[in-house]
Formats: sequence, structure tokens, C-alpha cells
Amino acid sequence: MTVVDLEKGVPQEAPEGASADTADTAVAAVAALPDVPRRIGGITRSGVLSVFGAAASGLCVTVLLFGELAPFSGALGFFITAYLSFLGIYAVLTGLEEDGQAVRDRVMTVVLWTAGGLMFTALTMVVGFTAWRGREALPHANFFTQDMQAAGPLDPLTHGGIAHAMLGTLIMIAIALAITVPLGLACAVYLNQIPGRFSRFVRTIVEAMTALPSIVAGLMVYAVWILNLGMQKSGLAAGFAISVMMLPIVIRAADVVLRLVPGTLTEASEALGAPRWRTVWHVVLPTARSGLATAVILGTARGIGETSPVLLTAGFTAALNGDPTSGPMVSLPLAVFNFVKSPEPTMIARGFGAAAVLMALVLVLFIIARVIGGRGPGHQNKRQARRAARASRRDRTRFAELHTPGLELFEPGPSESDDHGERPERGAGNGAPSPDAPAADNGEQSPADNAPAPADGEGPPQGPAPDHETRTGGAGGKNTDPATGDSH
Repeated sequence: MTVVDLEKGVPQEAPEGASADTADTAVAAVAALPDVPRRIGGITRSGVLSVFGAAASGLCVTVLLFGELAPFSGALGFFITAYLSFLGIYAVLTGLEEDGQAVRDRVMTVVLWTAGGLMFTALTMVVGFTAWRGREALPHANFFTQDMQAAGPLDPLTHGGIAHAMLGTLIMIAIALAITVPLGLACAVYLNQIPGRFSRFVRTIVEAMTALPSIVAGLMVYAVWILNLGMQKSGLAAGFAISVMMLPIVIRAADVVLRLVPGTLTEASEALGAPRWRTVWHVVLPTARSGLATAVILGTARGIGETSPVLLTAGFTAALNGDPTSGPMVSLPLAVFNFVKSPEPTMIARGFGAAAVLMALVLVLFIIARVIGGRGPGHQNKRQARRAARASRRDRTRFAELHTPGLELFEPGPSESDDHGERPERGAGNGAPSPDAPAADNGEQSPADNAPAPADGEGPPQGPAPDHETRTGGAGGKNTDPATGDSH
């Protein structure tokens, strides 16, 4: 006979002489115990000790390998060997207390935390290094208000600036956004709402354009706009080239975001009778607004850092040019490239300062997009909540007016049957036949038309009503009270 140990929760052989009732009671007691879920997250004392112990052990093993046992050398190999040793020892230490699933979970958690830490460290180093190298040029006000037309490589940082590059970048990216945002979002909506063979073909072309080299986009615009059409290099041509690079990024990211909109929302909208375009405009796009703003930012970050298309289509200039249709124009990435290739320290400082301004500009555009995009679906800020409350009050008032008792589509005019202020039945008094009365044949006159009209003050002739007429007055539409003879 087999019983279950209540402390260990495993089946064991029952001692001799134990009855079947005892075994059944033990099994029922185990079944009645509550299920305790295994804790897969959080910080525990044993977990912290395992991490630090594995790190110290991995470091010692690596030092022993590189210093005594093996002819290893190099800083990169040292760190890689130490990290792999740490993971192996940490898996062994965790396996002493947990099962295989928990070991894999703990090890992958450490790997993901390591990857996130490396990415954050790399981003901090890039931003910090750029700002540190450009610290000499950023404090000067002329750096943001002057161009390089009257300054040379040997001039100090108190002369010249990047105003021409900042203005050129803003103009080019504005042109590119004006082209990319409507086309990209419209194409993403088409791919999401109208599936078919052509939409699959368009999605394939968009994915292929994502890997398009930037120099190819610049050459295409240069050949079509400048060589064939005879236009000059300008910021408008650069905006066209940048939009070619931004368009597939925006389309692909927006398509992924629109796929995440729950289908129940669109089904509910269409079930209420809304057409497809109204469902997309009032349900799909507002739900995915935050993700669509992120898609636009991804495309903007790709286009704002392009250099080769701008050099081919807009040229280079050291003077300030605010006209995007004529004359060369320069952008911040192109200015950074020209500044840092100079051997003069002041020009290199200007280059790093321009790079810091470019990163700040991308950050500002990202903040603006997040403000425009708002919060995620289902979350409203105070302004949106007040707007929704006002709309609800207007709708409640409108519904109350529509359902007010006594409202009629057409107000009846005064008639001699309104002696007691009573309102005639709908369809009466306006010459329209009652729906219950039989229609007269074409070319024939009904008997009611041949009957003489009653004199003033007299009621209609009394008599039994035909079987096919109703108490509503037949074709005349007037009701007659049998007791008084008054019509109403």
C-alpha cells in the first residue's frame, strides 16, 4: 500500500497493518493543501550570496588561468573568461538549492541584466564623451548665433558658430517630416486594414527599402532632381533624400504598432454601424497614438543623422541660408564631419559641440513627440479627462432632448378638429391616407370623395362602420366618439 508523506509530499510505502482508509485520508489531506506558487523573482539572501560568491570565484579562476596555468593575455579575453567562469559557477551554486528550471531562469536573468548594463554604459559613455569634448565651445553664445562665413580654422572659439547648420537641419527635417508622416501612416494603415496580395507586395518592398544605403537615396535624388530636371542643390532636394530614408522606417514601425491594436475594438466599432474609415480615424489611430509617435521618432533619428545624401543634394556652405528652394545648405552632421577632420583644436571643439547640439535636438524632438503622442491606450491626462467629461455632458444633453416626450418631427397646424386642444393622430389632418385604409385604383374616385361635406357644426353621418375601416377614421384620419359625436 502507498501513502503520501505530508511533510515531504512524496509517496511512500505504508507500514504493514495500515488500512486503506488511512491511505485515503492521507491522500485527501495532501489534496486539500493550498498550492504555493514558486517565487521566480525578487532578491533573496541566498541569491545575493550566490552572485557575489560566483563573481569572486570567477575572477580568481581567470587570474589563475591568465597568470599561472595558461598563456592567455589581453584585456578583452580576460573579461570574457571571467564572465563565462562567473556564469558557470553561479549556475552550479544555484543548482544546489533549486531545480533545473529555476537555474535557467536565474542564469538568463543575470545575462539580461548584464546586457542592459552594457547598453546603458555605452550610451552614457557616448553622450558624456561628446559633451566633455565639446565643453570648450558650448559656453560661448556666439556658437549658437553666428555662422562660419567670417571665421577660419585659426580663429578662437569666440568667433563663428553653427547657426547655419542648425537652421539647415531644422528645415531639412521639417520637409522630410511633412512628406514622411502622412505617407508613412497612410501606408501603414493600408497594410494593416486592407490585406491582400498587393499589400504583401508593398510590405516586401518596404522591408527591402529598410536596408537601402543612404548614398543610393542621395544619388537617386541627385540624378532625378538636379541632373534631369535641372534644379540646383538646395535644402528641398536634401529633404527629399532624407524622406526616402525615413519612409520605410516609419511605415514598418507604424505597421507593427497598428497590429497590436485589439481586434475587439474595431469589431465593436463596426458592430455599432461605423464605417471603416471612421473606425480607423476614431478608434485605431487614437489607440496606437503613442506607438505611432515612437515610429515617427525612429524615422526622424535615422534621417537627422544622414550626411552623404545631404552632401550630394544640398552641397556645403559656411553662410546662413534660410531659403530651402535655392542655394546650398548644410546640416549638423555634415558640419560635424567638416569640423572634426581639421587638425586645429578649436575646429575639433566646434565639431564635438555641434555633435552635442545634434543629440540635444534629437532629445527635444523626442520629448515633443511623446507630448503629442500622449499616454498609452486607456490612460488620460487631466486635460484629456476634462475634454471627455465635456463631451459626455454634451451627449447626455443631446440624448435628453431627443427623447423628450411630446416632440414631433412635424408640428401639426391648427384645424377645426382641435376644439379641445387635443392633437390628431400621426398622419391625420395633412391629407395623407391612413396606412390602414385601402388605396384607390388609378383613375377611379373613392366613395369618400363623392360624399357631400357636412355642414358647419354638424358631425359626420352616423352609421355602422364598414368592416375594413378602423376606429381611426378610415381615409379621413378623424376619430368619432360614438357617445358625443365629436371628432377628435
